[in-house]
Amino acid sequence: MTRKIGIFSDVHGNYTALKAVYEDALALGVDDFWFLGDLFSPGPGAQDLWELFTQMNPSYCLRGNWDDLLVNSIAGRLPTDKESKIYFAKLAQTLAKRLAPEVVMEIERWPLAKQVELAGVKVGLSHNLPTFNHGQALYPLADQANFDQLFELKPDLDLAVYAHVHHPLMRYSSQEQLIFNPGSVGQPFSQHPIFQADLRANYLVLTLAEKKLTEVDFRKVDYDHQAELKRAQAVELPYLDLYEEQLESGRIHSHDYELLAKINTERGYRQDVLAYNQAKKRFKN
Repeated sequence: MTRKIGIFSDVHGNYTALKAVYEDALALGVDDFWFLGDLFSPGPGAQDLWELFTQMNPSYCLRGNWDDLLVNSIAGRLPTDKESKIYFAKLAQTLAKRLAPEVVMEIERWPLAKQVELAGVKVGLSHNLPTFNHGQALYPLADQANFDQLFELKPDLDLAVYAHVHHPLMRYSSQEQLIFNPGSVGQPFSQHPIFQADLRANYLVLTLAEKKLTEVDFRKVDYDHQAELKRAQAVELPYLDLYEEQLESGRIHSHDYELLAKINTERGYRQDVLAYNQAKKRFKN
């Protein structure tokens, strides 16, 4: 039996991009979806995004680093020692007002990694490395040894699919197992200008049949960036100007400490986060 699997990740709150991906996948006759993590923020998608996501009904969902940031920020336990953490927390704590608590509880239960066998092909799924979902160990320019870690726990895997670095990728392990990255739905990234200018939503379709990988299709899907911006404006998204810049150019500032310090101070976001966390502590006590 032939199975066509749509693999996607790093939506980052971009409802409009995910909707375009879903429609493209349906037109291709995709049988199932696998999600590799990072569903919410910095975009405005909230319960509406969750409803679209549940309509897609992925068979497997993994917990990315931004998913952990969401859970910890809403619980009031994310440290506030860096400007980037204020940024993550302010986005998540604002999002919580438009998101059912059950959604956060479900995301917290998602695993970091999963091993799947389909049509006789053994596939390893992870957001980053199988044992942790953050860091740059698997950036496309990293050493071969880093990518071989995708197979350390399960050496008999035929292929591994990871996410996190927002780059579509195909390469091999030292044993010539295949490695894929679907790229990012909502936040495509490249340091090379001609590719950074292409801001279409990325995802991957793998076709499997009878112990064969019969087709590999890296998809890039157009969507209405202005419609997405209007969604952000309608909910008064924190850091709206940064999100607008991302939609227009692909540039992100999640670790631009100097800029975030200025914004967090001028707009009162640091105080908002500290007050939220303090209220959470009082409630627990």
